[in-house]
Amino acid sequence: MERRQFLFSCGAAAAAMTLGAKRALAEERRPRVLYFTRSVGFEHSPVKRNGTELSFSEKLLTEWGREANVDVVCSKDGSIFDGDLDQFDVFAFYTCGDLTKPDMYNNPPMTREGKQKFLDAIAGGKGYVGFHSATDTFHSKGASNENQTELDPYIAMVGGEFIVHGRQQDAAVKVACPKFPGVEPMGESSKFMEEWYALKNFAKDMHVILVQETEGMVDKCYQRPPFPCTWARMHGKGRVFYTSFGHREDIWTNPKVKSLILGGFAWAFGHADANVAPNLNEAAPKSDVLPKG
Repeated sequence: MERRQFLFSCGAAAAAMTLGAKRALAEERRPRVLYFTRSVGFEHSPVKRNGTELSFSEKLLTEWGREANVDVVCSKDGSIFDGDLDQFDVFAFYTCGDLTKPDMYNNPPMTREGKQKFLDAIAGGKGYVGFHSATDTFHSKGASNENQTELDPYIAMVGGEFIVHGRQQDAAVKVACPKFPGVEPMGESSKFMEEWYALKNFAKDMHVILVQETEGMVDKCYQRPPFPCTWARMHGKGRVFYTSFGHREDIWTNPKVKSLILGGFAWAFGHADANVAPNLNEAAPKSDVLPKG
């Protein structure tokens, strides 16, 4: 196994690294993640800071990165995208709203030029990992209860768009790609208590990893056929991974979700391989059917 395949791996594999292997990794340029958590509007508790102290998820990703010899840079400053983006290998987003607009927390906005630089970086070969409200960022124009043909460029990159959510509830996710890195602990399906996102505008070339099972769910927004809730896709040369998980802190520490997240990072870095051929029509054939009204 190549040394870099240890990056963002779990448990025994990471612990099994010899001191010599760790030193050899340290002599190379350490892989670097930018974890961007700026919120315009509602800020979720896993990314909410207490003063200058890092948020729960920022601390967690930093810890996981340290264990894997990966630098995780945490920021809510949108101007960072006007700087040197070549220093980052993967961009992780837990964001909300139009990031070019002012927020109530006095965090500098992303410039329109910075947004384009970021999108160009992904298309040019950088990795992307999106959590939860990353699909509730840079919305497309048009009615929320309809699919759009013209998408905001960010939404087109991510591969799906948030509509609304109902109450938190127990619901199942079905595994559509059991061979994707980190998915094995999910089995054929798993049930979680989560704030489930109703999504739309799915990229036709996405590779669905997990499907939201809607049967038995309450609230109108879920009265629709099953739809993707975790996926991967290629955006130009870039590897894009998104999961709707992440509303609460306990979701982040759930062993199954942690394995999924680390697998997503490993793939986004290019340190793990997966077949991400388009499978939307097979995995969730009626995902574009939305509740009326």
